[in-house]
Amino acid sequence: MGGETCPECSAPVSPKDRFCEACGRNLRVRRTPVGGPGSQWPPLCACGGAEFDEDGSCEACGRERPSARDRVEFALPGVAGISDRGRRRRRNEDSMAFGRVRGRGTAVVVCDGVASSERAEQASQVAVDTAADVLLTGLQSGTLQSARDAERATAEAVVAANAAVARLARPEAAEVAPSCTFVSAVVTDGSATVGWVGDSRAYLVAEAGAARLTSDDTWAAQLVAQGVLTEEEALTDRRAHVLSRWLGADSGVTAPQTVTFMVETPGLLVLCSDGLWNYVPEPEDLLAALPPEAIARRVAPLEVARALVQVALDAGGHDNITVVVVQLRGGGGS
Repeated sequence: MGGETCPECSAPVSPKDRFCEACGRNLRVRRTPVGGPGSQWPPLCACGGAEFDEDGSCEACGRERPSARDRVEFALPGVAGISDRGRRRRRNEDSMAFGRVRGRGTAVVVCDGVASSERAEQASQVAVDTAADVLLTGLQSGTLQSARDAERATAEAVVAANAAVARLARPEAAEVAPSCTFVSAVVTDGSATVGWVGDSRAYLVAEAGAARLTSDDTWAAQLVAQGVLTEEEALTDRRAHVLSRWLGADSGVTAPQTVTFMVETPGLLVLCSDGLWNYVPEPEDLLAALPPEAIARRVAPLEVARALVQVALDAGGHDNITVVVVQLRGGGGS
């Protein structure tokens, strides 16, 4: 027999069901787990397939079992993401959260913990979870019917995420208050709204070409806008990644920057941390790094995300790398 089953308990369900009668799960909303997806690392050590002992050490080479945050992958229909520690950082301070509301749309959030702040990985995780809750609640309620609605919900998500991150701060250590960057997307029937604070980015890739949708909130980007630096000079300037806006107790952020566009043709919406875009900063660079036929929806979003993460790893993987890919159908939603 075919048909749909509950993702929680595998009981048979109908496309019209809102909740699973067996376990009570909400069938209209599917999302990444709160706290982050589970690790996708294999149970055996990379040294040659030896097992880890009870203390988490490899029985052959002694190396420690990778953290659950070192490499995480998660996929839903039409959207998938990967967050990888990279090759140089000791821990992964990036986080991602996304979900789909059946018949309503998709919400995605990517945050990059600021390395100079304490508990940066906690800041990014609480930010993505909080913002995703706001956006998915808006989608489920059916209130995101226009660009203005989606932009309002994005602003509410940023305010809520900023407050959640601010609550992590210690009064006696305000100078290292947990903080992170932010980029989100809400894709509804025929349109998409992107919001951001900091230098995590969003790109649109379609058959006609690729475009960057965000502008970095950095000191260097401001100098480029003012004509003090060229784009080439900014990329090599020591201030290139000094943030002018972020989320956290000392941010002063009250609203994100936003952009809304119509989803008229098939394509991909890519949200990422600077661990990817450092290596493919221009839209044409990202386009060249995509697997063949990805835009035509013949490559699953998870495979696209894996390919992009691998580009960054092959280029050195100097930072944490997070990529979320949303398929856009065009002419009728995500």
